[in-house]
Amino acid sequence: MKKLNTFLITFLLTIAGYGQRSQSDAIVTVDVRTNYPKKELILQDFMDVEYIALKTNDNFLTEGEVLAIGKEYIFVKNRNNDGDIFIFDRIGTGLRKFNRLGRGPGEYLSINEFFLDEDNGEIFVSDYRGISVYDLYGKFKRSLSSRERTSFIHMYNYDNDNFICLGRDAVFNTKSVSTHPFFIVSKHDGSIHKEIHIPFIERAPRGVQVRTDNGGWQMSVITSFFHSLIPYNSDWILTMHTSDTVFRYLPDYSKRPFIVKTPPSKSMKQETFLFPGVLTDFYYFMIVLKEDSGTKSPWPTVPNHPVMTTTNLVYDKKERSIFTSTVYNSDFSNKRQVSMFQKTAGNSEIAFWHKIEADELVASYKKGELKGKLKEVAAELEEDSNPIIMFVKYKN
Repeated sequence: MKKLNTFLITFLLTIAGYGQRSQSDAIVTVDVRTNYPKKELILQDFMDVEYIALKTNDNFLTEGEVLAIGKEYIFVKNRNNDGDIFIFDRIGTGLRKFNRLGRGPGEYLSINEFFLDEDNGEIFVSDYRGISVYDLYGKFKRSLSSRERTSFIHMYNYDNDNFICLGRDAVFNTKSVSTHPFFIVSKHDGSIHKEIHIPFIERAPRGVQVRTDNGGWQMSVITSFFHSLIPYNSDWILTMHTSDTVFRYLPDYSKRPFIVKTPPSKSMKQETFLFPGVLTDFYYFMIVLKEDSGTKSPWPTVPNHPVMTTTNLVYDKKERSIFTSTVYNSDFSNKRQVSMFQKTAGNSEIAFWHKIEADELVASYKKGELKGKLKEVAAELEEDSNPIIMFVKYKN
């Protein structure tokens, strides 16, 4: 009887666990016509936050545009694409820098995409001609050409031999939409291991003018402004603005719906898009873009591009409900908002990063607006110090 009871308990726990996973992984349906209730969230309640001050000296003056964060290293560059690549350790100490800007063999025209393969001791720099591969000291190793019909952007580690990426033509080719926008590509020679098909419609425009929530304007090619490729646990979230469905791509090369937008785009008179943002064990963050036909373009030179308004949404996995969301960083006493649509770090530790300018923090410190660890970091800064990098990490 004891053995039977033990078996029964184990069986019931297994079924219960399966049910929980099934609920957690259920397809989320978002009706873009609905005015969802509001929910305010504190970032530190569901994520861990760490601040790294990039230490400043004459050899390591940088604008701190983060390229990649690994287990041991932080890679950053300047905004002006001068070719400098700075390497800091994980506490912000400058280790080395290199520059391979040029048109010759082993050089890059610019740093358009950057991929770190720390396990293999390699970095990949894409300049739209192809991809140049270097070791962690900047020594050139090989080139990956884009001779197989496309060049690649939004690169992430897929496995030891391949990365997963978005084809550049799927974003910037205005004449047609690729039926296979995502690729699994060899790290060794750039050959395409697998093409991933996403169903799409042909109606969606290629570019839009985005009016942000704070009243500012931003011009963007829509699939480069939002992130079409997001790592999520051991899977991948695949999004195209030409599709009403966000897909989850599994390690066995299968895919299934993850988020579905309703009503379908073909049935709507005005363009509406749905993109996922940061995905956690507690929340799925999303953004909805709606065409605003009542707003005139601020740029007469592009009058035919639709103007879009944005709405931030969150799916609460515990409540299984959708809300209009605002997220605040509690280390600021004046309710500083945090965007949940940052570029994903691509590892199991860090969800995303955010750069904070030193002069901004110094000003907030003098006003008494900072708390906790951020206040301690700001107390050591000068206005002309290197930026501070905020790591937003998954809670253990």
